[in-house]
Amino acid sequence: MTRTELTIGEVRLTPILVADPPLLNTQGVHQPYTPRLIVEVVTEGGVTGLGETYGDTKYLDLARPLADALTGRSVTDLNALSLLAAEVCGDSPAATAADAVDVGGLRGVQTADKLRLSVLSGFEVACLDAWGKAAGLPVHALLGGKVRDRVDYSAYLFYRWAEHPGGRGEADDWGAAVDPAGVVAQARKLADTYGFGSFKLKGGVFEPKEEIAAVRALAEEFPGRPLRLDPNGAWSVETSLMVAEELRDVLEYLEDPAGTTDRMAQVAARTDIPLATNMCVTTFDEIAEAFTRGAVQVVLSDHHYWGGLRNTRELAAICRTFGVGVSMHSNTHLGISLAAMTHVAATVPNLHHACDSHYPWQTEDILTERLTFENGAVAVTDTPGLGVELDRDRLAALHRRWLDDDGSHRDRDDAAAMRLADPEWTTPAVPRW
Repeated sequence: MTRTELTIGEVRLTPILVADPPLLNTQGVHQPYTPRLIVEVVTEGGVTGLGETYGDTKYLDLARPLADALTGRSVTDLNALSLLAAEVCGDSPAATAADAVDVGGLRGVQTADKLRLSVLSGFEVACLDAWGKAAGLPVHALLGGKVRDRVDYSAYLFYRWAEHPGGRGEADDWGAAVDPAGVVAQARKLADTYGFGSFKLKGGVFEPKEEIAAVRALAEEFPGRPLRLDPNGAWSVETSLMVAEELRDVLEYLEDPAGTTDRMAQVAARTDIPLATNMCVTTFDEIAEAFTRGAVQVVLSDHHYWGGLRNTRELAAICRTFGVGVSMHSNTHLGISLAAMTHVAATVPNLHHACDSHYPWQTEDILTERLTFENGAVAVTDTPGLGVELDRDRLAALHRRWLDDDGSHRDRDDAAAMRLADPEWTTPAVPRW
């Protein structure tokens, strides 16, 4: 491994639009296409590392100056990468946006730090991938080594329509799931196809009693299997407690039933069901209040907005210190992100819950070979880097879709997508119930 192989000679940014099904959540419905950003870090020795993150305009505006500033630096210089990101992105209008609800990610309040870290993560993963390829080592080895050979994932269930309003987007054969029977049929198909042994339902869509019925139907279909329900903070404290009581015998945990740390703490004080979050604890600054108040018992990390794989390991160590469980959140993503999730998950000793993944819902990818789930898990590869390769024709096609778009899909907006079906729709105030 030479200095040339590690020195960054070029950084390529490719925004793309990825087909997304009409999946429902408390904010609205997924648009037909979701923006993602593919980062390629190319060393002077010709080694290319891959990264992936959010592709909305505000992320692109931050990514471009960071990409320009990386030339000439080493892919191993990861400690300086975060300092560089703060330096070159700090004055950007996008980086100073704060206190807005991050609708697309459904991950609490958007801050300047969170935006910057979400961009940084794509570059960090790309640098680790390039470093691993140059050194002949898998990314998990660069993170300290794996403690497991497979990473378990959970089936991610959604209420959904059979197609997007007006027949827009790409067709699929999943059909609608708008009642307990539809949810169970969806879960059965995911279990039979991928071998998933645990199930998470995205709630906050229908009245709580309807979603309780769906979880009960899942428990009957899959007795003894871990079940989760996530209404994205749509419920009041009292409604959260009612659902917790109704489902106390079947839930592995209840995810973000109430939308703030204070409300979560009130719920946690009055129920024995563990509460999980990817909304109340999304930065290191939010940990102290949540942990000292006992507001959450499981943190769902997401390397995209925690700032990368190394920060994910730091988070896991803090959770271990405080006796808080850890797992992984997921948003619409492709195979590069799934590979990165799998590598870091393989290195976390206290990962005791199956991770979330949208990947089965994404029918398109930019890899030469899709990652596969066997018995609900992804095998941890020892191939150098992330162990994935880019399909440039597929990348070009999804980038062409982004170029040809009229701008309506370049920023994810679930409420706007819902208004195509219901012109009167407005983003519901929380608590919704």
